[in-house]
Amino acid sequence: MFSYEEIQKYTETDIRIYKYIISNSDKIQYMTIRELANEIQVSTSTILRFCSKNNFEGYSEFKDALKKEITLQSPRPPMEDLQELSDFFARANSSAFEEKLLFAIDVLRKADLIIFIGMGSSGTLAKYGARYFSNMGHFAVGLEDALYPIESFQWKNTAVMAFSESGETERLIEAVHQFRKKNCCVLSITNSPLSTLARLSDWNFSYNLNTRRINGGYNGTTQVPVIFVIETLAKRL
Repeated sequence: MFSYEEIQKYTETDIRIYKYIISNSDKIQYMTIRELANEIQVSTSTILRFCSKNNFEGYSEFKDALKKEITLQSPRPPMEDLQELSDFFARANSSAFEEKLLFAIDVLRKADLIIFIGMGSSGTLAKYGARYFSNMGHFAVGLEDALYPIESFQWKNTAVMAFSESGETERLIEAVHQFRKKNCCVLSITNSPLSTLARLSDWNFSYNLNTRRINGGYNGTTQVPVIFVIETLAKRL
């Protein structure tokens, strides 16, 4: 129902509506537009605009399409996290996904040095990205934190790939700022296209999944899409 092309154009409010629909599809097919608007705390006109953005003439047509999709699903639906990933891979199985990667592929092909950088679990992904790219024959290094003297960095023609689920990690954003001052091309993978890191980057891929906080606030959001994009980029070089 939701194409990759349209999701990339979503506003912050659209993303909120989309996430609610994905998580409550069984319930929404029985809700009026006013009930849905009240649940998400937006206006009914906002819901109608969202339907229009996704090529539906109105809320009724949107609900009919949702009912058909639910009917076509397996009688034993997968777990919620598996459904999220299934939806992501369905969106990625498209020409729009491949077109989205073209700019990053071109930058990475031309770079003399590729630096992967992140903090926390994203730092682990940075190390993995560098290792995977190296396995594929491309020189890359991974930085697990942002506390490096980037102001003294002198290497020319460098591509920087930054990872952050929130896209708001202050030290990482400062490091990206320093890399940009050194004329590095910055690529990023975040959960939201509206994050600070996404907006600072020359290219951004956002996977738009539900953020999960567990065990007192630790980030439990799946990182499978990040690994998938890392490996896809490496294989396209």
